[in-house]
Amino acid sequence: MKGSFRASMAWLHTMLGLITSWVLFAIALSGSLSVFRQEITRWMHPELADQPVDPLQACSRGIDWLGQHAGTAAAWYVACPTPQAPFATAIWPDAQGKYIQRVLDPQSGSPDGMRETFGGEFFYRFHFELQLPYPWGRLIAAIAALALVVALVTGIIIHRRIFADFFTFRPNKGQRSWLDAHNLLGVAAFPFHLMISLTGAVTLASLLLPWSTQAVYQHDRMASYTELNPALYSRPASGQPGHLVPISPLFQVANAHFRGAGIAQIYVFNPSDRAALVTFISGNNQTVSTSAHIMTFDGVTGQVLNEHTETRPVIGLYTFLYGLHVARFAPAITRALYFLSGMALAAVIGSGMHLWAIKRLRQRPHLGHLIVCRLNVGIVAGTPLAFSAYFLGNRAFPLTLAGRAGYEVQSVFMVWALTLAFALFRRPARAWPELLAANALACFTIALLSMPWANAVTFGTGAVALGLAGAFGYATLRLERQA
Repeated sequence: MKGSFRASMAWLHTMLGLITSWVLFAIALSGSLSVFRQEITRWMHPELADQPVDPLQACSRGIDWLGQHAGTAAAWYVACPTPQAPFATAIWPDAQGKYIQRVLDPQSGSPDGMRETFGGEFFYRFHFELQLPYPWGRLIAAIAALALVVALVTGIIIHRRIFADFFTFRPNKGQRSWLDAHNLLGVAAFPFHLMISLTGAVTLASLLLPWSTQAVYQHDRMASYTELNPALYSRPASGQPGHLVPISPLFQVANAHFRGAGIAQIYVFNPSDRAALVTFISGNNQTVSTSAHIMTFDGVTGQVLNEHTETRPVIGLYTFLYGLHVARFAPAITRALYFLSGMALAAVIGSGMHLWAIKRLRQRPHLGHLIVCRLNVGIVAGTPLAFSAYFLGNRAFPLTLAGRAGYEVQSVFMVWALTLAFALFRRPARAWPELLAANALACFTIALLSMPWANAVTFGTGAVALGLAGAFGYATLRLERQA
């Protein structure tokens, strides 16, 4: 303890922030973007026509294409069109077991002519996997989320003037202004920040507390998964060839049973085998919970084999908390508030990192302080620049380039590494405005690439990019005057 309870909480708040802030900043920024992951995927496929899409026809055509070109795959996973993403997305394993993900043209059902990209799925996956192998990325994200919960609670404890902080901002006061901004943004969206960090930790709770699962299931992960998801009926392949029934009649039966919830996903297991299964998962955009009504048909006869709706209270609570986190239920205005609150969380983390650095630099800084200060510049100004490179790479790489989706992701980490190296060897007073100016230019270019702003997706992307370009440009001018 540090002499008093508040002093101890202040120490804990600072230490947790210092240890996890770089990871949390990237998680918060990518999580904010993943709120609009479907819209980002749509933006990254400008070749798609703007026209109404019939989900039944789009999915039927897509499954027909998969039957012709991926018939030997063990399974097909098809996400049905939605208003935010008017196209079907298919995932299937190739002969080597590597999963392929492609957007399917709703008119032809084929991925031909569609650029290869992970779209908004990259930000969604990076948000909780950090582009690391299972389980390490998820474990780091889980620990960071739990640390954020504690940091938020201790932050409230150490602020005696919490309500006054909400209305206090003193510009042009150096460190005082940074502290005011840190406090104001933290207090303004505190309920959201606490909710999103707590639900994030709960979502990955099995990694934080794995012992009960290991004790009950004796390290049998499949048994655990089966009991948690009893609706996902499965059976092994028979080894005898079979022909898949037409998908349209099954689609219509399932849609009628789902009573207006719509169909979100279609899973086809053993598609060319006599033991084929077709599973339909209902939409859940009308409720906070992600629990779904699920129906499974025999893929050869079309007979209903299993129908299930989750009613267990504990699972219902978990899916409610997970639904709060991912916000699939939310209309556009609510998701915009999620985005703004997530960006505010990134700003709170970034300002806290900067406050720690400038406070130490005013004392007797040693080499470690100087390195952290410079890396802070690379993280705070470099992460949005790296994410911008993902959007720019989507338009820059040739459409026919093999593995272009991987190159888009690689461009993020290449730019990130370059900005970190630049910040490490450049004086912070110069690195800040230069990297922020690069962010302004990148965001302005994304806004130009969004033209013409002919629909909600291009208009929204262009407007957000233009707004960020203005914010980065303003920050650049302010820092140039101070340099």
